[in-house]
Amino acid sequence: MLRRTLDRLYDAGFVLAALALVAIAVLVLVQVAGRVIDRSLIALGREPVGIAITSLSEMGGFLFVGAAFLALAGTLRAGGHVRVTMLTDSLPVPLARANSVPVLLGALGLCGFALYSAFVQARDSYTFEAVSFGMAKFPLWVPQAVMVAGLALLAVALIDGLVALLRGQTPAWRAAEAAKKGGTDGH
Repeated sequence: MLRRTLDRLYDAGFVLAALALVAIAVLVLVQVAGRVIDRSLIALGREPVGIAITSLSEMGGFLFVGAAFLALAGTLRAGGHVRVTMLTDSLPVPLARANSVPVLLGALGLCGFALYSAFVQARDSYTFEAVSFGMAKFPLWVPQAVMVAGLALLAVALIDGLVALLRGQTPAWRAAEAAKKGGTDGH
């Protein structure tokens, strides 16, 4: 039951990340279509309609950050993060597993620090009602809260992998990497 819940949580992060990318594409498409329509009207000697999305680059940036952070956990589980495995691949399985535990603890520590920092920044932005600098004023705590959610999800995925290692199981990213290579992996 917990495994299914965690997998759905990671999948939800992927879906939200994909939706953020789709939103970027739609916004850019509307902006480009607006420019084409306006230029066509000008070429025909008519008044342009003025279809423009205020602060498009800022909105796109916020959506892109959301997509990147929300996809972190799912990408880790799918074996999509760049990892240097030359050492662990050359070690016997028990040593490779033992080496992976402190590495995961270090990754979890770094993720925890980033999570704490992002949370403090989002809380401060909310408390002081900070807004973006563009023409359209967006409350900064909203994209920052998405960063916090993505980092929290990554921390859960790291803990998930650490628990799997400590139980003698293969973490999801190792299984995914092994499947890509066409073999099995014991660590």
